[in-house]
Amino acid sequence: MTKTAIVLLNYNGEKILPTFLPSVVEHTPSADADIFVIDNASTDNSLKLLKEKFPNVRIIQLDQNYGFAGGYNKGLSEIDAKYYVLLNTDVEVTENWLQPLVDYLDMHEDTAAVQPKILAYTNKTHFEHAGACGGFIDKWGYPLCRGRVMNITERDNGQYDETRDIFWATGACLCIRKSDFENAGGFDSVFFAHMEEIDLCWRLKARGQKIACIPQSTVYHLGGGTLNVENPRKTYLNFRNNLLMLYKNLPNDRLKKVFFARFVLDNAAMAKYLLTFDLKNAKAILKARKDFRKIKKSFADKRKENQAKATCTSFAEMTEKSVVFNFFFKGKKRFCDYF
Repeated sequence: MTKTAIVLLNYNGEKILPTFLPSVVEHTPSADADIFVIDNASTDNSLKLLKEKFPNVRIIQLDQNYGFAGGYNKGLSEIDAKYYVLLNTDVEVTENWLQPLVDYLDMHEDTAAVQPKILAYTNKTHFEHAGACGGFIDKWGYPLCRGRVMNITERDNGQYDETRDIFWATGACLCIRKSDFENAGGFDSVFFAHMEEIDLCWRLKARGQKIACIPQSTVYHLGGGTLNVENPRKTYLNFRNNLLMLYKNLPNDRLKKVFFARFVLDNAAMAKYLLTFDLKNAKAILKARKDFRKIKKSFADKRKENQAKATCTSFAEMTEKSVVFNFFFKGKKRFCDYF
């Protein structure tokens, strides 16, 4: 068994792999970790490129595209390692990026997963949207990060350079114990993509585990490689999966209140899109809510299991402030305005 497995999930990455994978190979000593690529049944020349240009990278081929969640679940089941590092194919790593993550897990048995500081590949002085310097959440289920609130990212001035417990670690670069990943049930494959890492981290934290950001490790993320921010498909997945996540993980005494608030907030988001004549994204939210109601009943057992295994239901990394209200009506656009 290797101690650490660096695992990239690829789908039609022929154009992007030559840009980012070389940094992973260069800055990951073979004595420290093995590098794997799980291929989600790509239809381009990804596999040919990997075999010709990166012969030391191990390939796990899947028979169809299972999405981010299902693809990782299936691929990781074939890898034996103490730690998994899930790494997006559009991430550039830096020298000594891996050691601080592994060292922290070695020294903190109560921590299930960690992430590095994530800066934007196209603007390396600023945090990147997907994860920044560690994920948090508000009382209505809206995620935010140290260095990013809604669509606003901060400049990295070292203001978040302390190691800190967080609510969720980004799937763009997630270092997690294999045992904790498996004991929590892995990703929820129904999610397909988006929010699955927050759902997983919520389960882990509810069961007494910790999640942390280790800023001594830095990577650069391109982001939006599959779906850009305003893509209706991404809007759909984010809204649907966020509701599924809330239903699975919220304690009974908060469920009705949160879902009433989300009914109001989701309809307000639809209205905003309608007022700007963005019918596709408005319809995406409507469909997300409709599909959530269809799926909800099948998630009852998952909710029951999560409630039974939870040892805590309140978290210091969940703010009672509303991100939507404070961002749009009070102009609070920095992480320090919330924590």
